[in-house]
Amino acid sequence: MSTTPSQRDLQKARTRRALLDAGLGLLKEQSLSSLGLREITRAVGISPAAFYRHFRDVSDLGVALVEESLGSLHEVIRSGLTEHTEDAERIDHLVGAIAAYVRAHPEHIRFVASERHGGVAAVRTAIAAELDRFAAEVARLLAEDEVSRGWSAEDLRMLGETYVDNMVMTASAFLEAAQGEGPASETVAHTARRQLRLISLGRRHWTTSGQISDA
Repeated sequence: MSTTPSQRDLQKARTRRALLDAGLGLLKEQSLSSLGLREITRAVGISPAAFYRHFRDVSDLGVALVEESLGSLHEVIRSGLTEHTEDAERIDHLVGAIAAYVRAHPEHIRFVASERHGGVAAVRTAIAAELDRFAAEVARLLAEDEVSRGWSAEDLRMLGETYVDNMVMTASAFLEAAQGEGPASETVAHTARRQLRLISLGRRHWTTSGQISDA
């Protein structure tokens, strides 16, 4: 049986992509809670009724944007943690990869930063769930490092959350720098590397009792 997509399937995929892109474009100037369905469909050139073939409502489109935005960032971070094991190389790669991602996808970072505490509950929940899954994934990857030997699941999870919080903060800072706000991107990168080194140093002296060792 042929698995080649039909013209109808291809057109449906193109329309869905156009709706997502239109949503991102409109969100440069407003929040998701103020974005109307008709604004999106007008930008794409389809009827409001056609929108419902792809999304239940605007918040459903927002959830899809969350999955796309953070899902692609997961891949960037995963490769940095798995391809590099030395702290210095890993840190340099992670910071560089985040900077490159922000340059390539500024609209995705802007959307997540804006809507993480925004007015659409379904999207806030989706962002929290994606970041939670992200932290669990990072914790699993870091558990494979020799320095994590003997760590409890709770401590590994805390470490994963610390890494993810730092990465999201760094991505937001890179975006602000690109917009001419806050410190320049070189300063953001320098600060991010120092923060990750501090986390790495603390990690090497952390004990399973939750105390900092003197070793």
